[in-house]
Amino acid sequence: MALKPSVPKGTRDFSPQEMGGRNYIFETIKKVFKLYGYSPIETPAMENLSTLLGKYGEEGDRLIFKILNSGNFLSNVDQSIQNDPIKLSMKICEKGLKYDLTVPFARYVVQNQHAINFPFKRYQIQPVWRADKPQKGRYREFYQCDVDVIGSDSLLNEVELLKIIDDIFKRLKIKTVTKINNRKILTGISELIEMPEKITDITIAIDKLEKIGFQKVCEELISKGLTEESIEILTPVLNLKGNNEEKLAALKKIFKSSPTGMKGIEEMEEIFEYKKSLALSSEVELDLTLARGLNYYTGVIIEVKALDVPIGSICGGGRYDNLTGVFGLPGVSGVGISFGADRIFDVLSNLDLFPTETQTSSEVMFVNFGKDEASYSLNVAEQLRSSGISCELYPDSAKLKKQLSYASQKKIKWVVIAGEEEIKSGHVNLKNMDSGKQIPLSTEKLISTIKQSKE
Repeated sequence: MALKPSVPKGTRDFSPQEMGGRNYIFETIKKVFKLYGYSPIETPAMENLSTLLGKYGEEGDRLIFKILNSGNFLSNVDQSIQNDPIKLSMKICEKGLKYDLTVPFARYVVQNQHAINFPFKRYQIQPVWRADKPQKGRYREFYQCDVDVIGSDSLLNEVELLKIIDDIFKRLKIKTVTKINNRKILTGISELIEMPEKITDITIAIDKLEKIGFQKVCEELISKGLTEESIEILTPVLNLKGNNEEKLAALKKIFKSSPTGMKGIEEMEEIFEYKKSLALSSEVELDLTLARGLNYYTGVIIEVKALDVPIGSICGGGRYDNLTGVFGLPGVSGVGISFGADRIFDVLSNLDLFPTETQTSSEVMFVNFGKDEASYSLNVAEQLRSSGISCELYPDSAKLKKQLSYASQKKIKWVVIAGEEEIKSGHVNLKNMDSGKQIPLSTEKLISTIKQSKE
């Protein structure tokens, strides 16, 4: 019995048409990254587990795909830990697939610190892996498109990222709202309730507010050791209403006794002041329930959602002050954002926003009538390619109807017909597959006609 082919859950194949759409996303994002002076790097698919673990919080650490050591990986394992999954995995796995691009980037910066000019602006477009439960908009293998600047404390970097977000989604024609908060404000909340040691529990719970609701968040916080009195102090902060200025004004009164919270408010005021100089097409909203679950964020945090498709965040990030410190380079602050290419693809597909030219690999197909005609077409095809026009020659001298059907299915707009009569006259016939019209042209006119159609 033949094995039924399948892909692992949470992963996907992409057809040529889908790859056209994905490449459109990557190229659009890359163009904007370059416009703002960011340079590309790449890091390996796998990292040492010592690099990854402890940077994402307990929930994140559980989602790291661990890679078994090669060879007899059980040979040096003590019998006493073979029934302990966590200890056993740490003994038989030294590497893991990268969970995101930011932690490997911090490792890269520390290893290459003497060859880097700070502030260092980099972009990175690569896949990452998470052992998450697959569901709509959530995959186990997906691409992130990251842009970070490290080695600068200036809030102008955050402002620039807001503009990059706006530019990219404007080009992709996706209507969005950008939510923004500050981890210092969340830390201020833990100071208000006099439980600074609970900051991680608070941020993890608050980050689930939209998914599980306020009541469930309160229940989770109580299970983590917060009191009813603490919840009462927390409630008005999370339910704060009004525009950005009104929220910040109200927070100033609430956080008078919290230096950390006040610092976070000052940073947000500075960002919103700078924002007045930007021509943004989408809304930027101060959202005090935004926490982002990753442990390494220390300042401004950002999350972007599509307005017309319910799919979760399609971009997110924030400021991290201590990430390079864990690799031996303290005092280097960074900030960055990550665009989720797979979710963006799903949004564009849902809204039918992909441009039609992403749907095919060739602009022109030459009909094959036989050996002599094929040789002639190969020569003309080379001239087209030299002029930047993508084309292909049908490989078999099949019936014309079959060849035209192939071109139609691949959405190839132009078909060149060069039979015995055309070769004698030194011309070809150019058929427009959209209109059905056919005209005789010289090679020079053939190239100019196709180029003009793209303008």
